[in-house]
Amino acid sequence: MAAAAIDLSFLEDPSSFGKSRFYEQDFGGDDLHDFQSCEPDAFTMAPVENPKTFCMDIKKSGEAPGLMDFAKGTTTLGFVFQGGIIIAVDSRASMGSYIGSQTVKKVIEINEFLLGTMAGGAADCSFWERHLTRLCRMHELRDKERISVAAASKLLANIFWQYRGQGLSCGTMVAGWDKKGPSLYMVDDQGDRHKGNVFSVGSGSTFAYGVLDTGYRYDLTVEEAVELGRRSIYHATHRDGASGGVVRVYHVHEKGWTKVIGGEDVNKLHYMYAAEKGLKGDE
Repeated sequence: MAAAAIDLSFLEDPSSFGKSRFYEQDFGGDDLHDFQSCEPDAFTMAPVENPKTFCMDIKKSGEAPGLMDFAKGTTTLGFVFQGGIIIAVDSRASMGSYIGSQTVKKVIEINEFLLGTMAGGAADCSFWERHLTRLCRMHELRDKERISVAAASKLLANIFWQYRGQGLSCGTMVAGWDKKGPSLYMVDDQGDRHKGNVFSVGSGSTFAYGVLDTGYRYDLTVEEAVELGRRSIYHATHRDGASGGVVRVYHVHEKGWTKVIGGEDVNKLHYMYAAEKGLKGDE
């Protein structure tokens, strides 16, 4: 079979390596300013002296009390039992009385054996837990083994410690299964990191704890544990106006994690639980 000839003429002019493939095309002008019209319009800045620090300046002046006190709400929970770990969350994103979304995904799937939850500022939690996902993957590529739950939670705690006092708003949980079995950690924006068996984070956590404390025990079956997580989130959404939307429940076990409930409307749960007690649900 005859070999095809290879064109090596590009080696004669090495300077061409740094040029665009459109370099020799005529776009009707040689001035870079001709392309300014192609740039998208920038956001209009506030007509104040220093838009970048406007909110902080107003807060310091005392002219608008509460301007920077962003009220956020959510309910997330996790607990360890004999069958692994249950993670349950709601899906509402709010800012004060304004409901921004009812379909927020508050569980970050870090890898096949690790999960993270979001409570606090949605942008902060989402960004840094996705960054944690990248770090865990890099660890896996370098060391040829999955990162432990303790190490993953420590990475996140170290990041939060570095940014402590700079405005981050995060209350997260890291749950997973490694060589030592199931582990559950709570990490907050102050860099605090705690290992435990039962955690609930968010504005609705006090209501969720009431149900958890009543029904939790280590020897729960998987079905009982899933129901406890679902019921706890429902009661939190019923009493906490900043929590709501749908309930999502994950089960972490020795083979990874399973999404048991992908999204169950809390309104339907309200009437279902009311019917179990012989009520209509509008009492």
